[in-house]
Amino acid sequence: MINKKLALTFIFFTVLLDSVGFGIILPVLPQLIMTVTGESLSKAAIYGGWLLFLYALMQFFSAPLMGNLSDRFGRRPVLLCSLLAFGLNYLLMGWAPSLGWLILGRLIAGCASSTYAIANAYIADVFEPADRAKNFALMGAAFGGGFILGPVLGGFLGELGPRVPFYATAWLALANVLFGFLALPETLARENRRKFDWRRANPLGAFAHLRRYPVVLGLVTAYFFFLVAHMSLPAVWSYYAIARFNWSESQIGLSLGFVGVMMMIAQAFLIRLVINRHGSVITAYLGLCGATISFLGYAFVTQAWMVYIFLLIGAAQGFLGPAVQGLMSARTPANAQGELQGALGSVASLAAIISPPLMTQLFGYFTSATAPVYFPGASYLLAAVLCVFSLVLFVPQLRMATAVKDPRDGDSRV
Repeated sequence: MINKKLALTFIFFTVLLDSVGFGIILPVLPQLIMTVTGESLSKAAIYGGWLLFLYALMQFFSAPLMGNLSDRFGRRPVLLCSLLAFGLNYLLMGWAPSLGWLILGRLIAGCASSTYAIANAYIADVFEPADRAKNFALMGAAFGGGFILGPVLGGFLGELGPRVPFYATAWLALANVLFGFLALPETLARENRRKFDWRRANPLGAFAHLRRYPVVLGLVTAYFFFLVAHMSLPAVWSYYAIARFNWSESQIGLSLGFVGVMMMIAQAFLIRLVINRHGSVITAYLGLCGATISFLGYAFVTQAWMVYIFLLIGAAQGFLGPAVQGLMSARTPANAQGELQGALGSVASLAAIISPPLMTQLFGYFTSATAPVYFPGASYLLAAVLCVFSLVLFVPQLRMATAVKDPRDGDSRV
C-alpha cells in the first residue's frame, strides 16, 4: 500500500531542490569563478555563460533520456540515482579547485537535474485522473518556488563564502535521498514497463510534426526569439549587478527573488484578469511590450533603486507564454497536444543553450578594457532588440491565428 502523502512530499522536495539548485548558485557564481581562475569580472562572465550553456545542453538531451529510462526500470531507481548524483555533484562543485572541475560539475548537474518529467510521471502512476491536475499544479508551484527561494538563499549563504551555497544544497539533496529511500515505493508495475528505445529519447522529434500546423509553427518561432531575450536575465544579472551597482551576493539574491515573486503573481493572478478583459492576443502584446521596456531599462538605468521599477514592469512578460500557448493549443488537435508541449519544451531548452554564451560574451566585451565604451547593459539592449523582432514576427501570426474563429477558444477576442 503506497503512502501517497509521504510519496508526494518526497516528489515535491525533489522538484523544489531541482530548481533551487539552479538558482542558488547565481549570486555566488561570479565570485567563485573569479576565485578559481584569477580572472576579472568580464572574463568570469564569459566563463559563466559557457557553464550555463553546458548545463542547459546536458539537460536538453538528458530529459527525454531520463523519462524513457524511468519507463524501462521504474520511477524509484531513476529518481533516487538522479538525486544522489545531484547531491554528490554539488559537493564536487563546492570543493572545485579549478575551472575544469566546475565544468565537470555543471555537466553532471545538467544530467542529474532532469527530474521534473519523472516526477510528473510518478504522480500519474499514483493518483487517479481526478486528482492529478492539482498535484501537477503542486509540482509547478515547487518548481516556481525554487526559483524564488534559490537565489535568495544563495545570496545570504554567499555572504559566508562563495562555496557555502553548494555545500548547503548538497546536504539537502543527500538528506532527501535518505528520505526517499525510506519512504518512496515503486509505482510502475513490471507489466507496464517498456523496452528502452533511443528513438523515443530524441529531444528534436517533436519539431518535425509542427510543420503540419503553419500558424503554430510561426508562433513557436516568434516565441523562440523572446525566450532567447528572456534567458539573458539569469545568465547576466549577477555580473551586471556587480559591474553596474557593486551589489553584494545578498542584494543580487533578493533582486532575483523579487523577479520570481512578481512573475508568480503575474502568471497566477493578474493574467486571468487581463485575458478575461482583453483576450489572449492583447495579453500577448502587453507581455512583449513589458519585456521590451524592462530590458531597455536595465540597459540604461543609472540608479540602483530604478532597477526595481523595471523589474516590476518586466513581470508583464509572464503574460506572454500562457497567452500564446493557449492560442497554439486551440489550433492543435487533441491527439497532438503532447507533441506541442514537447516542442515548446525543446524550444525553451534551445533558448537556454543559445542565450547564456551569447549574452555573457557581449557583457564581457563591453566591460573589458578593450571595449570602445564601458556598457554593462549591452546584453539587455540586445534582449530588447530581440523582443522587438519577436513582436514583428508575432503580429502577422497572431492575425492569422485569430482570422478564423476556433470553437475551442470560447471567446471571439482570444
